[in-house]
Amino acid sequence: MTLEILTADSLAQTRHGFFTRRGGASSGVFSGLNCGHGSSDQSEIVAINRSRVAEAIGVAPDHLAGVHQVHSAQAITLHGPQTDKPKADALVTATPGLALSVLTADCQPVLFADVDAGVIGAAHAGWRGALDGVLDATVEAMEALGADRSNILAVIGPCISQRAYEVGPEFMDDFLAQDPDFDRFFAQGEGDRLLFDLPGFGLSRLRAAGVGSSEWTRHCTYSDADRFYSYRRTTHAKEADYGRLISVITL
Repeated sequence: MTLEILTADSLAQTRHGFFTRRGGASSGVFSGLNCGHGSSDQSEIVAINRSRVAEAIGVAPDHLAGVHQVHSAQAITLHGPQTDKPKADALVTATPGLALSVLTADCQPVLFADVDAGVIGAAHAGWRGALDGVLDATVEAMEALGADRSNILAVIGPCISQRAYEVGPEFMDDFLAQDPDFDRFFAQGEGDRLLFDLPGFGLSRLRAAGVGSSEWTRHCTYSDADRFYSYRRTTHAKEADYGRLISVITL
């Protein structure tokens, strides 16, 4: 099966893609394009999947950069191929031929570009990272490389949608402690349960950061098992592990 790559018209001047799980070499619960070495999938199979992604995006496998994601607000700047993977949740570069990637399985993958300045970025933004400022940090790191935030285009890829993201009241407390107006990202669920709008919150943070354009592809990872991995769906199904989707951008 060939790889399925979702793209955004606003990023058409870059080579980029939000890869679905289709077209990979993994099997079992990881069936498809699992690109996460942090999973219990066979490392050589994950390497094959990542090589297919690199080929599809037009770079050598060692030019497919990533980070050791820890749900932080840390963004790093790359000037060439990596020798290690630092703990961070976003990366930026102005180096042509270097592809930036993030892994997700319900969290937001966010790709950024200021094409005029030749600066790109990629961020992994779960609720904690988004609340703590990982998207703002990505924009600031891009600015340090010469980007103009009003020229930055940002696209949120497949992530968990509000209708599938049930949380408890203590979850909302973390948001209201930062800004009482954040209650607008929560809808009432059953009993004391609430439904959190992760992509809506991400879009609000991008707009508050002053980026020129921001959008969500409107794909829900939880609701489409054929195309996407989902940590929450795996947890509900009591499966042993789950695959990781990859999202990539390069100049």
